[in-house]
Amino acid sequence: MWNKLVTLILRYRVANLIMITLLTVFMGYHALKVQLSYDLVKMLPGTDSTNIEYDNFKKLFGEDGNVFVVGINDKKINNLDVFNDWYNIGNNIKSINGVEEVISIGRIYNLTKNENIKKFEFKKIINSVPKTQNELDSLLKLTKSLPFYEGFVYNKNSDATLMLITLDKKKLNTKNRVALIQNIKQYFENFENKDNVKVHYSGLPYIRTITSLKVESELKLFMILAIIITSLILLLIFKSAKAIIFPMIILIISVIWALGSLSLFGYKITMLTGIIPPLLILIGVENCIYILNKYHIEYKNHGNKIKALTRVIQRTGKGTFMTNATTASGFITFAFTHSAVLVEFGIIATLNIMLEYMLSIFLVPIFYSFLAPPKERHIKHLEYKLIVNYIEKVVNLVLKHRKAVYFVTTILIVAGIIGMTKLTTTGNIVDDIPKKDPIYQDLMFFESNFKGIMPFEISIDTQKKNGVMKLSTIQKIQQLQDTLSTYPEFSKPLSLAEIIKSATQSYFNGNASEYRLPDSQEANFILAYIPKIKGQKNAIHSLLDSNKRITRISVQMKNIGTNEIKRIKENLKPKIDSIFNPAKFKVILTGTSVVFLKGTEYLVGNLIESIFIAIVIIAILMALLFSSFRMVIVILITNLFPQLLTAGLMGYFGIHIKPTTILIFSIAYGISVDNAIIYLLRYRHEINTKKTNIFDAVVITLREAGHSMFSSSVVLFLGFAIFIASSFGGTVSLGILVSFTLFVAMFANFIILPSLIITFHKSIVTKSFEKPLLKMEEELD
Repeated sequence: MWNKLVTLILRYRVANLIMITLLTVFMGYHALKVQLSYDLVKMLPGTDSTNIEYDNFKKLFGEDGNVFVVGINDKKINNLDVFNDWYNIGNNIKSINGVEEVISIGRIYNLTKNENIKKFEFKKIINSVPKTQNELDSLLKLTKSLPFYEGFVYNKNSDATLMLITLDKKKLNTKNRVALIQNIKQYFENFENKDNVKVHYSGLPYIRTITSLKVESELKLFMILAIIITSLILLLIFKSAKAIIFPMIILIISVIWALGSLSLFGYKITMLTGIIPPLLILIGVENCIYILNKYHIEYKNHGNKIKALTRVIQRTGKGTFMTNATTASGFITFAFTHSAVLVEFGIIATLNIMLEYMLSIFLVPIFYSFLAPPKERHIKHLEYKLIVNYIEKVVNLVLKHRKAVYFVTTILIVAGIIGMTKLTTTGNIVDDIPKKDPIYQDLMFFESNFKGIMPFEISIDTQKKNGVMKLSTIQKIQQLQDTLSTYPEFSKPLSLAEIIKSATQSYFNGNASEYRLPDSQEANFILAYIPKIKGQKNAIHSLLDSNKRITRISVQMKNIGTNEIKRIKENLKPKIDSIFNPAKFKVILTGTSVVFLKGTEYLVGNLIESIFIAIVIIAILMALLFSSFRMVIVILITNLFPQLLTAGLMGYFGIHIKPTTILIFSIAYGISVDNAIIYLLRYRHEINTKKTNIFDAVVITLREAGHSMFSSSVVLFLGFAIFIASSFGGTVSLGILVSFTLFVAMFANFIILPSLIITFHKSIVTKSFEKPLLKMEEELD
């Protein structure tokens, strides 16, 4: 098979180049169509009960996360000129296409009693800009006599006030949202400059838009950094511009294919799929290093360029296929999570890792077949003193100090296990945003003045038409609100009970002391004044379904972790059941915060499963490759050791288990086992073909395979470190933890693996190991 592949690659090299060029043009065309995702990450499968409940809630009441929140805290808002500017901003923004409603201290509605039609009407308090300071003072006094808006639009204990901008869902889920958010923000930036008032921005639409733009900019940054770092390392190793240019062509083609495949699959660029292009650069350069090293070794041995290229394809074809397959195994496991964002990441990453392997095994030999043979200075890297000295120190450790190796390894394992016991699982919606970031700082402003902006919803189904409008139901809603007020994490609720209290105040001519629920006698009159819902868009419309059977209590909450949300949910449930009899009412806790909690729990559980799946898949590949159960165990132990230390490191430094950190284990494990494969293939080659004794085989293997192992490890270690430059905490953790894992894995495969082979060679180097099910062409002379 591999002889035929040699013929296909080298004899038809021009046709191959034309075909790959045409495919790249095709993929490039589709790459131009790929879009950023502005949707809230879907962590739960569509069949999950929490997801279904949330979707049903949105069908009844609309989105709970489509409000752009803008706030200020300055006494200047009470001055005529500043207030009028704030008022005009609200009106201007309301006229923007994509804005559904604007609520602010200058755009609030009062529930007024119309005696003629015996109905309440929603009327704006301020219909035009106040002309004098006295007029403004009078209007503000009236506004602040309405308790309905206290804690919702203004803070009575300070000068903090909000502008709540409800955005069109259809606009939010397209690239038009960027222009919409920026257009709105421009009004406030002008206001800030003119009136010297600090403006704060938040709300899920704003946060998602800004983070999406950061994903886009960081994709470009990581691409540039990955190219710079890999280019420098290639130059340092091979001392040749050609060794940079041609691998870079392959890597760039791989990136184009990856972006094109995203578009062809109908996927968008998310925080996860956005790191695939730089990941491919790092993984692809490992392939190039292996292939170029083999080419130079072969050419050094016999000086025949074509023979060297032929043997590169024959001898490294299956070996590099297996290393890429194990790397891909770490990613394909995400496809088993049933979470859309991870499934997309796993499929695209796996597909393009294998496509990149194909490009490498085709294009490196083709490119170098057109070039002159390597000169002496190009192959001097095979004797690079730094690497040679490092390998000799490793040889000394393995041969003479194995007890010390095992002692230190044992100490580190114990330390890792202790660190693992300190691990905790948590996460919050803006967990990846650094505390120094303006988004986080503004979020703290809203938490300190209005107790947060994260949606938490309670849906109450009376299971009877008009059941919501019964006074007994409204009283139960108020009772539940009194319970919610005991939780410092919650803001003031928005509910039918608040509307009815406002109606009672209006019925009694706006007396603020009458902001209360009516008694049974008053209720007959007051509830009769409530306007019909059908065909109307008002506060009542957003709180009831058309049959007045289902209602909601809407609160905002602080940006707390999943553990706190879970505690609140579990604590609230029995209290809710004591108020609303489960036999008569169906009460559901939902909203973005609840869905995020369930999604995080679901992902963490599935990602833990994916780690075990990765271990099993790689174990099966190793069994096919080495046909020795004991050797497979040795490989697993060697490469699980770095995972254990990484988990311990997380525990010691308080890095929580969450989706963005736990996925690194599958990724790092799939990559780290590559060096074990390269080492053991070469080791078996020495045993089988040269009949070398165990000690000499270990040493020769270290000296011959060590160069590629060391070079690729350094590239990957430094390459993953580029993610530390991210502004997202999860991506930074990915960079730190994967780099650390690969750094430890390098020493594990260099030192622990050879040591174990020497110590237990009689039990692990069996006939089945020497004669595997899957024969590697690399082991042929």
